[in-house]
Amino acid sequence: MALHPQAEAYLKLFPTDLGTPLAELTPETIAQMRALDGFAEQRGPVVPLPVVRDGSAAGVPVRVYRADDGDHPLPVIVYFHGGGWVFGSVARNDALARDLAVRTGAVVVSVDYRLAPEHPFPAAADDALAAVRDVFARPAAYGADPERIAVLGDSAGGNLAAVAAWQARDAGLRLAHQVLVYPVADVAMDTPSYRTYATGYGLGADEMAWFAAQYGGDPADPRLAPLRLADKAGLAPATVLTAECDPLCDEGEAYAAGLAAAGVPVEYRCYAGAIHGFFGLPGFFDQAAEAREYAAARLKEAFA
Repeated sequence: MALHPQAEAYLKLFPTDLGTPLAELTPETIAQMRALDGFAEQRGPVVPLPVVRDGSAAGVPVRVYRADDGDHPLPVIVYFHGGGWVFGSVARNDALARDLAVRTGAVVVSVDYRLAPEHPFPAAADDALAAVRDVFARPAAYGADPERIAVLGDSAGGNLAAVAAWQARDAGLRLAHQVLVYPVADVAMDTPSYRTYATGYGLGADEMAWFAAQYGGDPADPRLAPLRLADKAGLAPATVLTAECDPLCDEGEAYAAGLAAAGVPVEYRCYAGAIHGFFGLPGFFDQAAEAREYAAARLKEAFA
């Protein structure tokens, strides 16, 4: 299908995801790129909330958002940002976390997990699980209802959410829901969408390979590639969202199909003509608000 007109306009301005040749990405340039955010104005308004505070979840930095100024327990969304395990932060995704808190009425716990290449696999996955465990272990510290805890992540954060979800299951922690937005579900990079959208659609296949190389890990390890998890039965009900014109599209769809085959309640939605990253940029893409509202509705249904 053709690119959405807004995606086409975006790609004329920003042809590649990283915007710089891979060969030039040294530790110094990575650090410089982390410090800059040319898309800050396009990430949406920074909505004032009665509670926004920084804290620690078992040693992992987090930022907690609450749109309700009361003190009664609320559902909780543990949120993992994208960025290829290399980029992204709580600060960069502040507007999105605030928006999720408003749309869902839940407490949002945004996780500042360790980044590669300084902290290779499985550091990010370990931090993700540590944060989820801490919310279950200390619900009062978050204003949380321990019976209504969900995970949500986009891109590499979708990978971490999926991995945390199956590890939570194995630890006896019952999540209410998982929302995976164009998740990295595998690192084989051999699907038709990888071939069709290898170049010219923002996130390129070469860039994705570079991200995976920075993070490292065994491609067969389900802590890296949750699609490879042998037993998906009993995982939290899921919502999986993908972008049609994205190398990751097919693996997200395959993960949703794998969950369904294992008896996990799942809804899958692919956004026609969309490109990777649209969910975080409502200033560029109307589909961002559509996808967020859909994800929020699914979460509220799970929390009800």
